[in-house]
Amino acid sequence: MSSSKAVAASDPALPKVAHMGPPMPGATEIRKPHDRKGTLRRLWMYLQRQRLALAFAALLVCGTAGLDLLGPYLLGRAIDQGIAHFDLAALRPILALMLTVYATSAALHWLQNYTMVNATQRTVRDIRRDLFAKIQQMPLPFFDSRAHGDLMSRVTSDVENFSEVLSGSVTQITSGVLGTVGVVVAMLWINPSLALVSVLTVGSLTVLVNRWIAKRAREGFRQQAAALGRLNGFIEETLGGQRVVKAYHREEGVTAQFDTANRELKKSALRAQLFGSISAPVMNAINNTALTTVAGVGGIMAVRGLATVGTIATFINYTRQLGRPLNEIGMLYNQIQSAMASAERVFEIIDQPAEVDAAPGAIAPVIQGEVEFAEVTFGYRPETPVLREVSLHARAGQTIALIGPTGAGKTTLVNLLTRFYEVDRGMIRIDGRDLREIPKTELRRQLGVVLQDTYLFSGTVRDNLRYGKLDATDAEIAAAAHLANADLFIHRLPDGYDTVLSERGGNLSHGQRQLLAITRAILANPRILILDEATSSVDTRTEKHIQEAMRRLMSGRTCFVIAHRLSTIRDADQILVLNHGQIVERGNHPQLMDRAGLYSRLYTRSLLTA
Repeated sequence: MSSSKAVAASDPALPKVAHMGPPMPGATEIRKPHDRKGTLRRLWMYLQRQRLALAFAALLVCGTAGLDLLGPYLLGRAIDQGIAHFDLAALRPILALMLTVYATSAALHWLQNYTMVNATQRTVRDIRRDLFAKIQQMPLPFFDSRAHGDLMSRVTSDVENFSEVLSGSVTQITSGVLGTVGVVVAMLWINPSLALVSVLTVGSLTVLVNRWIAKRAREGFRQQAAALGRLNGFIEETLGGQRVVKAYHREEGVTAQFDTANRELKKSALRAQLFGSISAPVMNAINNTALTTVAGVGGIMAVRGLATVGTIATFINYTRQLGRPLNEIGMLYNQIQSAMASAERVFEIIDQPAEVDAAPGAIAPVIQGEVEFAEVTFGYRPETPVLREVSLHARAGQTIALIGPTGAGKTTLVNLLTRFYEVDRGMIRIDGRDLREIPKTELRRQLGVVLQDTYLFSGTVRDNLRYGKLDATDAEIAAAAHLANADLFIHRLPDGYDTVLSERGGNLSHGQRQLLAITRAILANPRILILDEATSSVDTRTEKHIQEAMRRLMSGRTCFVIAHRLSTIRDADQILVLNHGQIVERGNHPQLMDRAGLYSRLYTRSLLTA
């Protein structure tokens, strides 16, 4: 129905979300993962949904690992049995078998990568779907404490980050482990002495170096993910507020803020990438050292008759193969640190408690429209109440006007009625039933809300009007637009009802956007109607047309109207005057004018400034 930004804009009592300062709680703060094993288990639970693909990939990995071991062994046989004896007849079948082995290995490698990419993308699709669905289930206070850009970063950048790792890491790690074990077993079987030299040289140095690098890269990747979330949040906020930025000449200021956030991201990314990229050259040096050592020791053994030339060639290839999976596992470990940081940020949102729809056993009644607030107290922060023991009673079909100074709690009151927020103390009843016993989906289906800050989505005019009633016919849409006096300007648009609107309806005037929002509410045919400054951005002539349409719309419905133009609520059944979170006056227009209190002063002032 509305975004938290729209609500915040209409009531200064709402907490303001500060961006680009210290990390907001729960949004971008940097903290060490508290359950790394739990995160891995969660990822594995998603991967298990692709059991068949994973099993097939595992078979392919075993096949490629075996073929990769067979290649160097055949090379040694070719040297010892064919080349050393100048025997072409013995050499030809071995070479043919080697070509078959390498070609088959290449085909199986491609097939296993293709299988894993498919399985991974389906897994990531499920995670992204669950994440977005959870965000849709979150209450508005959740969005009040988080930068929207940071949430966008979790849905896009963080998910894509561990997607890239999952695509190759599972098969690479499995293949690396199998390959390492297979190479060690093969070397021990062929020549234990050379095997010991190779394993000690490559294995020990690789493990030590990778442990040293991974420890220093881990924190950098966590900081990089957090800094990227802050930067995305600032970009999203600044792009959405370009008109304000330009109106107040803040281009240089926001550029400076962007530079600060950009430098923070550069610093954290540099640390992460520095330690992440140092692994490859270090491992190359270790591999070259190991090859030199094996070649030297093998040469000595060959001279002494303890090994053949083919055996040395086989061991050189095996040593290279031993270093490669260890190097890949080490490099993957660094990438996994980054993926783990991203996965934790994603699961942090998925694990958030969803918005409570209704108490157990709640039913979905047809709302008649009687509303009662019984000593309701509420604050966006527990220590700062915005409403204090507010009580009111509206009979079905009545129009209730809410007026008062800015920050008095008018919008907060209707936010509680729509259950955007839950009361701290007291009770709200609709038709005598506790509001918490009515499912939110049913409650909001029978509520119509028109906010001061109208939100329109990218799409056609028709799609935006149908947003509150998806099964509405074109005739119903046209009738609702006619009732709201919106059809005249709609027909003047390039493609009428099929005109495509830009983001937030930027190609319409503020007044036109508000007319569309009113039309949308009319089409939804609600039992309770909430108008929060619904005519504040239209000219006087248009306002008269809207007021006439609103009188027809409000007939027979319970209406809560927030208005600064007090002349528009003279005919309200009840006028509630709020000040400092309390109802200080109540009655109809003549009664309140006779009292000569706050309402009388506000009304007189509004006439003088009209």
